[in-house]
Amino acid sequence: MAEVRARVELNVGQRSHIPAEIVSFEGLKDGEEHVALVFNGADKNQAVPLIRMHSECLTGDVFHSSRCDCGEQLNECIEEMHQHGGVLLYLRQEGRGIGLYNKIDAYVLQSQGMNTYEANNHLGFEDDLRNFSDAVLMLQALGLAHVKLMTNNPRKLNALRNAGIEVESVVGTQAHVKAGDSGNRHYLATKVEHGSHMLDIEKINKPKSE
Repeated sequence: MAEVRARVELNVGQRSHIPAEIVSFEGLKDGEEHVALVFNGADKNQAVPLIRMHSECLTGDVFHSSRCDCGEQLNECIEEMHQHGGVLLYLRQEGRGIGLYNKIDAYVLQSQGMNTYEANNHLGFEDDLRNFSDAVLMLQALGLAHVKLMTNNPRKLNALRNAGIEVESVVGTQAHVKAGDSGNRHYLATKVEHGSHMLDIEKINKPKSE
């Protein structure tokens, strides 16, 4: 069983103006240093807090890469939880679990015409190697068994429900489309067509000027 290791107040967000608590854990199983950000004391003050399981994306979260929408989803989540409270689980699972260097190798293959899943498969990986069992342990350590989930990914919803976490409702994130030759429109559309995202394909394909 996992338990809270440390809990410290800090400010986060694009302008470092949003108060939160960062939480570390003991007893997680995969050896990665996953953390939680708790907004407005949601784990203690809300009966059914909003949570998000966000997989680390250095290129998107930090460098605001045009190839994905991860950074925009992260910022949207932080702003939403600033307003209404919530718990963000930041999971160290870069590149859907294949790691940063392999993800960059996959980018090379995508530049040559493969989609994101074809590129991962060509490198010898499955479509998605992420495991959300540690996310479940983190929620249990925070005493959360009944939540609302912020996601577009049905796999995350199933992972929580299969582990006995009651998910009252699902809140989707927006379609953060970046146009241009190095944009993420094809990437997002591929995830919808693959069944790994519940975004509206019409919003993805809608011209940016509209």
